[in-house]
Amino acid sequence: MTHQIQPQASHYIAGEYVEDTAGDEIPVVNPATGERIAHVHAATPALIERAITSAAAAQEAWAALPGGERGRVLRRAADLIRARNRELSILETLNTGKPLQETLVADAVSGADSLEYFGGIAATLGGEHIQIGEDWVYTRREPLGVCVGIGAWNYPAQIACWKSAPALACGNAMIFKPSETTPLSALKVAEILTEAGLPAGLFNVLQGMGEVGAALVADPRVAKVSLTGSVATGRRIYAAAGAGLKHVTMELGGKSPLIVFEDADIEDAVGGAILGNFYSSGQVCSNGTRVFVQKGIKERFLARLEERLRDVVIGDPLDESVNFGPLVSAKQLEIVTSYVARGREEGARLVTGGEVLDRPGFWITPAVFADVSDRMTIAREEIFGPVMAVLDFDTEDEVIARANATEYGLSAGVFTRDISRAHRMVARLRAGSCFINSYNDTPVEAPFGGTKASGVGRENSRAAIGHYSELKSVFVRMGRVEAPY
Repeated sequence: MTHQIQPQASHYIAGEYVEDTAGDEIPVVNPATGERIAHVHAATPALIERAITSAAAAQEAWAALPGGERGRVLRRAADLIRARNRELSILETLNTGKPLQETLVADAVSGADSLEYFGGIAATLGGEHIQIGEDWVYTRREPLGVCVGIGAWNYPAQIACWKSAPALACGNAMIFKPSETTPLSALKVAEILTEAGLPAGLFNVLQGMGEVGAALVADPRVAKVSLTGSVATGRRIYAAAGAGLKHVTMELGGKSPLIVFEDADIEDAVGGAILGNFYSSGQVCSNGTRVFVQKGIKERFLARLEERLRDVVIGDPLDESVNFGPLVSAKQLEIVTSYVARGREEGARLVTGGEVLDRPGFWITPAVFADVSDRMTIAREEIFGPVMAVLDFDTEDEVIARANATEYGLSAGVFTRDISRAHRMVARLRAGSCFINSYNDTPVEAPFGGTKASGVGRENSRAAIGHYSELKSVFVRMGRVEAPY
């Protein structure tokens, strides 16, 4: 069945849909079938100018509102998203290929959580009073101005909300450029924010490839850039933003370690490895794709993992019994299959999976490699697909050194019943988001982000407020001013 989900127009500027067919046409493909289901046009320079102008014009009045008023708009938007979760989840499934079973609980609702959370704290954002003898200082928390968000294709609706919610709560305007692969969800978020009462111009959506993002980043009226994407893209955008001394947050890639000790609950550890490698068909930046298993339980771990992977249900992602979907694009399938071939060439043992399915769309079965060494390509490079590398280890010190021997530092996980060891391990792991006896939990209340090449700054939690605002200090002298002449 062909699903047509053509949006009303490609862009959303100043509270309304806008089209300009002079921009390059970008096809939107259903990854489950390979069929074209919509298209959008890239933003032209005139539309980029219009988006920036409208955002700058609306931002000052929005910032002047009491935080509680801004918060009410965000909370109303969260309620609307929850009320329309199924509709939004179906759209997300058609555009990303992720199973509806997954998108119903992990995508739009996560965006709603973010809008609700930052809507709830908007009224609490303020400064402090500092007494210095009879004099005193007070601080003001002020918005940055016009912010640009650049999204990735794996969680389109969620990322649009994760970036816009703290930005809007602080009194900023947001211009959001979705991934050209998954351009549709952000338009629905924009619609809902307008319906919730957000003034026109405060959340604009522009479609396009890298040149549209580059034009936004380079504009002197833009104060802040937030990217979710690859390390290579992050380096380019960070350099461009640095030229203008703009504020940045970068949530980039990873090659995260998941460490399983001999005393771990095997069922939980296998479940964590499945979530950390095969959820969203492995297309998650924080995935624990280097699974270090202590030698004494390696074969038992692998046997149970293989058994549980027999429960994978592949099929129409709109069927709620399906729990594993396609990769997002033909290009991504080609990348993943090349890594599977490389793993075999370099001597890793393919335990199961890695088979490209002979059907329309971009399908490959979950692959598990064992007997992987640290030097192998599949243990060093981010694959962004359902390929798990299982490595052996003996001791704590050994596995810590090997786990940290990577340019990345997004996430890490430890499975053990020894709670002292668990805390000792995460204290030594060089990663921004860690998990004990779990993996890939990202509640909005907790900061999320990486170290080293995996990023700069944090998303979610109160920590995000610091990335979308700045403090002004005001010194107040109560007595006379003494001057030397």
